[in-house]
Amino acid sequence: MIVPVEIVALLASPLHAYEGRPADGPTADPADGARDRIELRAGHGVVGDRYAGRAAHRTAAVTVFAAESLDAVAAELGLPDVPDVLRVRRNIVLRGFPVDGLAAPQGGTGAVFALDSGEGAVRFQAYRPARPCAWMDQVLAPGAFRALRGRGGVRCAPLDDGWLSRGPAVLHVAQPGGVGGSRR
Repeated sequence: MIVPVEIVALLASPLHAYEGRPADGPTADPADGARDRIELRAGHGVVGDRYAGRAAHRTAAVTVFAAESLDAVAAELGLPDVPDVLRVRRNIVLRGFPVDGLAAPQGGTGAVFALDSGEGAVRFQAYRPARPCAWMDQVLAPGAFRALRGRGGVRCAPLDDGWLSRGPAVLHVAQPGGVGGSRR
């Protein structure tokens, strides 16, 4: 399956902005680390990101999120505007494909997929869902933590070295794995 998508945001943040108690506020601006272009390394992650190269995050070094999920949360919560997508702190934010369906439904491995923004395809192995945290109620809106359940994105490992840039891209699902709609 090949789908045209848009990469609407990229994040490579060396800092973890959501530490401690949500009531204390972020330790860094959630938009710190926003990039127009990121470098990915196979088995490593996003160059310059806080999770890159960490053994504990080998299968979760890159998070991919669907912008439409935040649109739906804003509508459900009756927000006047859709919050800044960088506040969810996901590395790659796409518009045009329900990425939550790429995750493995019950552990194991999910889909193998590739993104190409014009500099060659970068393949990813999807693993588990990227679960939202309680911080979402603080940085997005009250109720966002619960509203994002089942649509927080997918945690992946890059299989290739390469670059991704914001703008038009192509997503190719090579091995469907758990591909489907949201499991909410």
